[in-house]
Amino acid sequence: MNPTPETETPERTTADANDANPPAKDLTKETADGTAENPAEDATPAAEADPTSGADNDSDHDHDDDGDDEAVDDAAAPATGGSSGLGAASAAVLAVCLGIVALTGTWSSRILGERQGLVGQLNTGQTASTEQQISAIYGDAWHATALVNGAVALVALIIGAIVLALPQPRTAWVRPFALAGAVLGLLGLLMSLGMYFDLFAALPTTAS
Repeated sequence: MNPTPETETPERTTADANDANPPAKDLTKETADGTAENPAEDATPAAEADPTSGADNDSDHDHDDDGDDEAVDDAAAPATGGSSGLGAASAAVLAVCLGIVALTGTWSSRILGERQGLVGQLNTGQTASTEQQISAIYGDAWHATALVNGAVALVALIIGAIVLALPQPRTAWVRPFALAGAVLGLLGLLMSLGMYFDLFAALPTTAS
């Protein structure tokens, strides 16, 4: 018996309807472990997922810049400190050397004393008394020598005092050397003053 339009089954009508209206494609796909995965959710940018990542990077960059600045400052500090320490050490050693030279006598003071004695001989005549000749030939030369030695001692005293007035240096021996130079300069200055004013020994005199 041939089927007529009136006798067609409802199953055929339902199949035709499904063919005309195909179901929407399911965008959800299953992963290997059976869990559902949505591609639309995976397409979310990483920046939107973690909005604080940019702030963290900026903060880390700022910390790195601060660390670099501190490293530069730490590297520059020892250089400045080393330069200042070298100057203080050199000045302390110089003060000690000048103090010793002031006590023992300098070459320039000896030459100046001999010159002053020669000038005294040229200026005094045969008619000058013995006391005048002694004073012009020996006394003036003695005083010139004491004057030069006293000037050197004064320089040693000033340098030693300046080094002692500076802040505490890193090298431990600088301040003792500066103190020694100042003391030697003071002793040399006192000896030169006594020699200049004839406190230690008076000029020789002739018997009357």
